[in-house]
This record gives sequence, structure tokens and C-alpha cells, in this order.
Amino acid sequence: MSEIKKVVLAYSGGLDTSIIIPWLKENYNNCEVIAVSGNVGQADELEGLEEKALKTGASKLYIEDLVDEFVDDYVVPTMKAGAVYEGRYMLGTSFARPIIAKRIAEIALKEGADAICHGCTGKGNDQVRFELTIKAFAPKMKIIAPWRIWNIKSRDEEIDYAEAHKIPLKINRETNYSKDKNLWHLSHEGLDLENPANEPMYDKPGFLEMGVSPMMAPDKATYVTLDFVKGNPVAIDGKKMKASEIVKKLNELGGANGIGLADIVENRLVGMKSRGVYETPGGTILYHAHEVLETLCLDKETAHYKQQIALKFADIVYNGQWFTPLREALSAFVESTQQNVTGTVKLKLYKGNIINAGVTSPYSLYDEDIATFSEDHVYDQKDSAGFINLFGLPIKVKALMEERQGK
Repeated sequence: MSEIKKVVLAYSGGLDTSIIIPWLKENYNNCEVIAVSGNVGQADELEGLEEKALKTGASKLYIEDLVDEFVDDYVVPTMKAGAVYEGRYMLGTSFARPIIAKRIAEIALKEGADAICHGCTGKGNDQVRFELTIKAFAPKMKIIAPWRIWNIKSRDEEIDYAEAHKIPLKINRETNYSKDKNLWHLSHEGLDLENPANEPMYDKPGFLEMGVSPMMAPDKATYVTLDFVKGNPVAIDGKKMKASEIVKKLNELGGANGIGLADIVENRLVGMKSRGVYETPGGTILYHAHEVLETLCLDKETAHYKQQIALKFADIVYNGQWFTPLREALSAFVESTQQNVTGTVKLKLYKGNIINAGVTSPYSLYDEDIATFSEDHVYDQKDSAGFINLFGLPIKVKALMEERQGK
């Protein structure tokens, strides 16, 4: 351990990383610890972070503003892909880790660090996401993962360590959920949620942070209009905004109307199932609106094939493989599908529901003259008979064969 003189720590100020600073100094010959926090929209969690990091032994703290890059280069491309892990999880933690780890690796190289440290547990997905990114940008860098080597076995023991070292915490043993927050989402894991038989305490004050439960939402619906250009969100209710501002505004609207709650038992990359409760109010609205617009603008074959791509894209993001040739290739495919995904989507938000209220596009493939149930002079309904005869020919041939065989 004597060769480790300077460590760059992925620092959130939460329970894990709060105790890691003194632990590193105790176990690596009082090494210098440089803390790095990536601002991906976790808001109030950044307050007082520098003072806390320095008081617990860090030599300095970088707080890197990554919000716009996070939304523009990670969130929106994933949304345009339609990627959702196992049908429910909107990848809030998954696509935040690569951008944070990338910046940490860059700072570690700039600072001439001997190692990078993270607070991810040996049971979780984040250790993979952090370390795959570090391998992509600092392949020779040593990685320290305390949860894989220290004697601490639980979050209760972490709190014991913090109390013994007089490290201030924002949590206590009763509210000790494991959380991850950014502009896109908030996750809750642990405590009563470890048993899938327990109902989440949506109506308990303080449990939800980004909105309210559907039961507590207003009795009056809220309408919202979203504009897209080539798949990119560009305006809300006619007001142009950058993508991060759109997500923030949709969080407010969605949260107030109980949108975006998901209670999931998911399959972790490391082989176990885990249960989490996720708040993704703005993201849920954005995904829905984009999908509605694609129903107008994508042809059938492209839309159906893109659904297959979405499953693989979600797996790649979930597994921490953002900086890989396959993810880049899939993103290139997705971008090519978005050239005509331009238009306006109107939605109605009501007590946890997102209700379609109209969609328009200058590139719409929907032709009312062809689709109408009224009289038209475009579509000859007699043509369908020949189509059905050809489309059904294999079925007819098989049935005739079975008839000859007496089956």
C-alpha cells in the first residue's frame, strides 16, 4: 500500500463516501485524498459538500457541473433509443455513472493520482459501471473499492464508523434508505423495501422527494405540450428551452401529478434480484411523448426493428458499457431513425396517468384519406383479397397437406 500516495475519490457526501475519506487515510499511510463530485442535477445534495469533504480529510474537492452534458449526451440519446431496462427501469443511475466516472478519470490523470476509489458495494451494478468507464479512459489506473476489502459488513456498521470518527450524516438508522438522485430520477433501496411483500410508503411524509403519490395528486388534470426536432425535445408549451430545463420543468409537472413511480424487482448484472422504488416524473413524460410522436413518423419496419434495438441498448446502458463500439453503433442507428421525428405532442397528466391529447408532425406518415372509414377514392378495398390470398398461401398449403394425410 506504500505506493499509494494520492487517491481520487468519487465523492457524493453520502454514507459510503463520507467514511471512505478517513478510511483511506488510515489504511494507505495518510495518503492525499482528492474528492470529486459530479453535478448531474442532485441539487441540494451538493450543499455543504466542500466543507464536509475537507473536514473529513480531503485535500480538495472538485464539483464538476455536468448537468447539460449529462442530459444532452447520455439521457436524450437513451430516450431516443426508447431504452427501458426490463420494461420498467428508466436507467436513471445507469447512464449517470459513465459521465461521472469519465470526469473522475480525467481529473485523476491530471492530478497524477496513483489510484481511483469508489464507494460502490460488491453486490451492486455501479462498481461495474464506474470501473468499465475508468478502464476506457485510464486503463492503467489502480482502482480501490473499499466494500470489497474492508471489514465493514453493513450500513449500520458504516454509521458506527461515522459516529466514532465524528463524521456528520444527513441520515439516521431509521431513514437509512440507499438513495441515488440526479436530475432524471431518485431511487430508494433497503430497509422495508428489501421485502417485496411490503408496500412502498408513498403517502408517508418525506418518502417521496420528487413528487406526490397519485392519491395525493390534484383532482384537475394538467395539460402539457412538447415540441421535438429530430427526436430532441426543444420546447414546452411553445417555450423553447434547453433539454436539461425541459427535464426540470417536466419533473415539476409530473411530480405534482403523481407521474413516474415504479416499484421494481430487477435482475442485477451481478446475478441477484433487487427491489427498488424509483421516481422518474419528467423522464416518464418525455419517453411517452417521444414514443407517441414516433407512431406518426416512423414506418412499420423501422419502428419494429427499433424496438428490438431498444432492448439491447437498455442492457448495454444498465451493464455500464456506454463507452463501447456497440453502443456507439446503436446510437448511430437510432440517430438515423430520428431525422423525421419532428412535431408536437399534447398530453394530459392526471393522478399518475399520462393521457394522449393530440399529436401533429409535418413528417406524419398517417394519411387520413387512406385510413378513413368514410368513402374515399384512394384505397381500393378489392385489392385486399389478392393480398390475403398470397399472405395466407403457406397456411392454406399446410392445411391441404394435413387434409390429404387425414390429420
